[in-house]
Amino acid sequence: MIRNVGVVGHRGSGKTSLVEALVYTAGAKNRLGSVADGTTTTGYDEDEIARQMTISSGFAYVEWEKQKINLVDTPGEASFINDAMATIDIVESVLMVVNAVNGVEVQTERLWKRAEERGVARLVVVNMLDRERASFSDTLALLRERFGPGAVPIALPMGTEGEFSGFVDLVTGRAYSYEEGEPRAIVGEVPEDLGEAVEEAREMLLDTVAETDDQLIEKYLEGVEISESELSAALRAAVAQGHVFPVLPYSATKNLGSDRLLDTIVGLLSSPMEAVAKEIALADGSGSVDVSADTSEPPVMFTFKTVSDQFSGRVSMVRVMSGKITTGSQLVNARTKEKERTGNILLLNGKDSQNVEEAIAGDLVALAKLKDTQTGDTLADEERLVVIPPYEFPPPAISFAVTPQEKGGEEKISKALRRLSEEDPAMQMRLDRQTKELVVSGTSQVHVEVILDRMKRRFGVEVDLHPPQVPYRETIRKRASAQGRHKKQSGGRGQFGDCFIEIQPLPRGEGFVFEDAIVGGSIPKTFIPAVEKGIVETMQKGVLAGYPVVDVKVRLYDGSYHSVDSSEMAFKIAGSLAFSSAVKEAAPVILEPVMSIEVVAPEENMGDVMGDLSGRRGRPQGSETMGEMQIIRAEVPLSETLSYAPQLRSMTGGRGSFTVELDHYAEVPGQLQQKIIEEARIEGQD
Repeated sequence: MIRNVGVVGHRGSGKTSLVEALVYTAGAKNRLGSVADGTTTTGYDEDEIARQMTISSGFAYVEWEKQKINLVDTPGEASFINDAMATIDIVESVLMVVNAVNGVEVQTERLWKRAEERGVARLVVVNMLDRERASFSDTLALLRERFGPGAVPIALPMGTEGEFSGFVDLVTGRAYSYEEGEPRAIVGEVPEDLGEAVEEAREMLLDTVAETDDQLIEKYLEGVEISESELSAALRAAVAQGHVFPVLPYSATKNLGSDRLLDTIVGLLSSPMEAVAKEIALADGSGSVDVSADTSEPPVMFTFKTVSDQFSGRVSMVRVMSGKITTGSQLVNARTKEKERTGNILLLNGKDSQNVEEAIAGDLVALAKLKDTQTGDTLADEERLVVIPPYEFPPPAISFAVTPQEKGGEEKISKALRRLSEEDPAMQMRLDRQTKELVVSGTSQVHVEVILDRMKRRFGVEVDLHPPQVPYRETIRKRASAQGRHKKQSGGRGQFGDCFIEIQPLPRGEGFVFEDAIVGGSIPKTFIPAVEKGIVETMQKGVLAGYPVVDVKVRLYDGSYHSVDSSEMAFKIAGSLAFSSAVKEAAPVILEPVMSIEVVAPEENMGDVMGDLSGRRGRPQGSETMGEMQIIRAEVPLSETLSYAPQLRSMTGGRGSFTVELDHYAEVPGQLQQKIIEEARIEGQD
């Protein structure tokens, strides 16, 4: 049997140390590694060691009581939390790791809500109980306040802070203490001084579990003794149903409680084989089928993560949803409809891997060098080609322009960023056609900096980071007319083109309209397209600050030509001259992109958020309540959102988030227009 367990929690709760302790205690490693030394199983990446935090999910597995436990160590830093969110979609259970000093923190709440939405079982580990100011009782009270009475202890700690030495198991009624350096507990009697506390806590546990089981509650109300096996069975069912969330005391760095935590994972958490079949849509849209972790069904795999390496190429992390695969199995990618051969099947323990001949339904494995499979792709048997919905990464919150430090390095940057985007769907890259900048977007500045650090280390590409240019535009506010006349005589054939145009503003978003109003042949038909081309080219660089001109109608109504000296080039230049002159007389203005922004923030921060948006020239568009959070909608100029991510994080203690998308273009206020024009003039001089 298999257990798939995501290890999630706020940054600094000790998730990587916990995974390390479980791997060591299960005998998969002969030495207990340390995060500080960079020697843990899942914390081997150079960026993670340097920054002392998990950046990307790491994988490990152990064997315990003849059961396989797959562990996914996830990030708890807000910049990388999407990796943890996506992990919750592919596991049956999570270990919610909580720092006993800091209690329930921001990301704990976000991850809990995600697990609740996805119907994932939760086992809470109160870690770091050996630290100064650590409190199991205070943390438990916070858990019950935030997440309800289902958060109930199944053990109580023995000793506090530096004296923490083990715990009393409320199910077995025994005490488990640890000697320094020994991963296995010594079983003993409950200390006398804990007798009353243990009795009260066991009553709380029995009350909570009995409410979920009709037979058990009858016995409990009648005062009949409930056996250990009855309590364990009812507790296991209640955990699977999401009614009860067992809370355990623990210390990962001292390895106090790892053996009992492994026992709890095996004893209380469900395997994929016990999960209810899921209804999955067929790729051809003809209906849906039930998919379950049954080895006799046709194979279905879901690619939930991609790791890209400059030497070994892409490694795809997949969950086998049904059936089984062997080395060289041939499946079809539901997105591309192309066939894929599985190749080597790998089990990962951090950076180490082991080849296996097959993988069965419910397992998490790695496949090297799949041809064209990306994160979020489904691979399935051709006869039952289904599509599993992938995790939808939210739009990036912050963007930066990047330029190569080495001349001519643009192509190397693009290639490296494309490779990195394969393993990090939360990152986006694009070439801004107007500003000609390569723009990298991510969840935060830290996220973008990590991307660029990896690019330097893996691909040897170094870049400079700049705030992206705002893609301003120019337009006109009134009608104007002008003549464009180009005449040049310098020996031999001359050049002559002459045209009269009238320009007028169009409604916002209409673009460009050209009207040929020539009558009587004052300009031959063959030269009229040249006039339009000259105007279109000139529109790319406006008269105020050099930004593209938009939302203008041009009417070509008169002109003259020379039977010998006129040419397409002469009329193209004439059209350009006429347009430049006319725009200067048509009250030109600068337009700025205005974004539709949706901010999700705690209710207590609503005043600060609204005030800040107003200070950014925002226009409120309404709000609504979503549980304890408020959704605030507004329209804000793009130039005012470039620095919004860190400010929102500061205002809301990291609990706020936002999304933006382009809504429309609007005139820039007069005083700001002058500033933009002056900046463009200085840049032009440089």
